[in-house]
Amino acid sequence: MADDVTRDAAAAAAAGAAPAAWATRGSRRRSVGSGAPWERFGWLMAVVWLVFLVYPLMALLRSDAAQGWIATGWVGLGAFIVVYVAGFMNGMSFGGGGLTTPPKPIQWAAFAGLIACAALVVPSVGGAALGFLPFIMSFASYGLTRLAHWTTMAACVTLTAVMLFFTPQGMDNLTIFAIVLLLGVVNTVSTSLIIRSAEAEQLGLELATSEAREAVARDVHDLVGHSLTVVSLKAQLVRRLVDSDPERAKAELADIESLTTEAIAGVRATVAGVRSAALVEQLASCRDALQSADVVMLVDGDAAALSPAQSLTASWILREATTNVLRHAEARTVTVRIAPGNLAVIDDGAGYGGDEGNGVRGMRERATMSGAAFAVRADESGGTCVEVTW
Repeated sequence: MADDVTRDAAAAAAAGAAPAAWATRGSRRRSVGSGAPWERFGWLMAVVWLVFLVYPLMALLRSDAAQGWIATGWVGLGAFIVVYVAGFMNGMSFGGGGLTTPPKPIQWAAFAGLIACAALVVPSVGGAALGFLPFIMSFASYGLTRLAHWTTMAACVTLTAVMLFFTPQGMDNLTIFAIVLLLGVVNTVSTSLIIRSAEAEQLGLELATSEAREAVARDVHDLVGHSLTVVSLKAQLVRRLVDSDPERAKAELADIESLTTEAIAGVRATVAGVRSAALVEQLASCRDALQSADVVMLVDGDAAALSPAQSLTASWILREATTNVLRHAEARTVTVRIAPGNLAVIDDGAGYGGDEGNGVRGMRERATMSGAAFAVRADESGGTCVEVTW
């Protein structure tokens, strides 16, 4: 009997590691037979480990208990196998929950069924029934809640300790006691790591979502802010020209219509995550916007000096810098200097006051995201210089 208990305990401890597969959350989203081989044949893992229940089986074969209890033991052993495999499949592939998600009632029912089935075997095999404990412990650890894990582990350790110290031939249970203790530690550590990993993954997802929202908000702010500034300037111009020069007023209205259409398209593309304005196009757009406010724009350098990735960031910074000039600078001239790894936007306006609004913060964030250094400072000419360097 002692040899049976020892082999049973060691084997069952290994079997207890099998339910760790339940922690693979992605495998719960589709039913068995509809996905990858693991999802279609993962239930075989439970069957493989259950081969070690051959030792309780052998104990039943050698049992000298009453025939009624032996028959009950066979029923209990068979039912244990069915419930264990079914619980394994449900937890792994059918979204039964557990560990990182609340378990469904069927998981609790399976857990209670395992305990009941093991109890049916006790009268016929005695202490050999302790071999069921590692299966039950692992089911609670990986298929239920943390409270169930701690409660089940404490109950199993207590039960094996009682059998060890307070029953005849108690030392025959020394190995199963050691195995239960070891498995309790292993399950505690492994489930804690799984839970922390899931929490870290969830936190990463939340951070990514937050960053994506901020990026969209920044893109919309830069795009709409620039377009609305130009539209406002052109509307003021139309109001002055509507009586004195109706034809030019009509032309400006057509420009306003074009700008609003472009802004709407830009917002849609930004939200979709596909906007990628070329620097050359942005230079032309900013020149037209500044010209509407009677501001001359000079370009020193070639847009091709920047790489495609740098051009994308440079386009957004140029757009926002132009918007700030139109809103605050009261400048007459804007110079855009382009060199390999460098973009500078310099105006001869009122100068830099040192305060950073949403526009400047947005430009700084974009530069940082692209691995560039950003600076905004007073220029020697008395105006403001916005510079980004890779």
